[in-house]
Amino acid sequence: MLEGKNILLGVCGSIACYKSAILVRLLVKARANVKVIMTKDATHFITPLTLSTLSKNPVLTEYFTESTGEWNNHVDLGLWADYMIVAPASANTLAKFAHGICDNLLTASYLSAKCKIYFAPAMDLDMWKHPSTQNNIDRLKSYGNILIKPEYGELASGLVGEGRMAEPEEIVRFLAHANRPLGILAGKKALVTAGPTFEEIDPVRFIGNHSSGKMGFAIAEELSYLGAEVTLVSGPTALLLTDKSITRIDVTSSSEMASQVLDLFADSDITVMSAAVADYRPKTVSSEKIKKDASEFLIELVKTTDILSALGKIKQEEQILVGFALETHNEEENAIKKLKKKNLDFIVLNSLNDKGAGFKSDTNKITIIDRSLKKQTFELKSKDDVAADICTKIIELLK
Repeated sequence: MLEGKNILLGVCGSIACYKSAILVRLLVKARANVKVIMTKDATHFITPLTLSTLSKNPVLTEYFTESTGEWNNHVDLGLWADYMIVAPASANTLAKFAHGICDNLLTASYLSAKCKIYFAPAMDLDMWKHPSTQNNIDRLKSYGNILIKPEYGELASGLVGEGRMAEPEEIVRFLAHANRPLGILAGKKALVTAGPTFEEIDPVRFIGNHSSGKMGFAIAEELSYLGAEVTLVSGPTALLLTDKSITRIDVTSSSEMASQVLDLFADSDITVMSAAVADYRPKTVSSEKIKKDASEFLIELVKTTDILSALGKIKQEEQILVGFALETHNEEENAIKKLKKKNLDFIVLNSLNDKGAGFKSDTNKITIIDRSLKKQTFELKSKDDVAADICTKIIELLK
């Protein structure tokens, strides 16, 4: 959603400046054009060279560059930006913004900006809670500026409370959804599965797969952002949700996932089955670790519950059911067969033959095929953008 967008990033003096480097990297990775303005104090925490290297643009700190005599025009910068984000935003700079004080390039560019302006504060707990800071926040919001709330946690002073700058991933999510139709799925309940399942062999070993869960997590976040009440049933993964409103249920095995999903499905308006559920499990599970005594070791496997097929049999006409097909050959033929057999509204096909698609990567390349066999093929995108494409199709069907 950020591809080709011009983003002006303001960086103020704060220990949270190290997060600005991560933020720039994520924005560039999303194919945005990034220019950075730093206050003088910010340069004590992170070098302009770091942010210049990551943004692929010179970092600006003054109205003009003494070595070249080049004028850094704040009006042009304000007009260039599609979005302006100040992260970290210090109490000092927020006060200047709120009262129209214009004594450096960042404050001048703020006053010249015609775009949406986001600010992500970073400061200690007492500074954040001070009435003057809160009054400045309220004033900035009254101007139409958008607050990305600081997070709760341990602060540089050792205090614990609000004041930590939002994580770069959360800020990117804010920007990526800036023009999305907020609340379009309000009143809808969504069920999403993600990640692998692990099928026990003994207390130490299991049968699993390479699914990271990234695609399912991105879909859950997107559905929630669009207003749906989302429950995510996740297999084993180290991923964390950014959106705290999502109900997360962690499971390990296919049987645990089947139990949770079948219980929740009847109340779900939208179900997206993106988990890579094991097709087979060991027939017997050893209660003790199996010793490697024999030169050969055979495991007898039995089929697991086909959750998607079970849902397709009980699906009501008004419910939307989405499945995934990860294929290595005869991709479309196999996907269409699965679409029809399992009574899906559409299937999301991706091929392991496509570079950058499939498990573990941050990108995916998909084709959506619906009941009428209408096909939409998309280019390689970030999984966040793929999630947006999938949700766009869901909204189309709901209409």
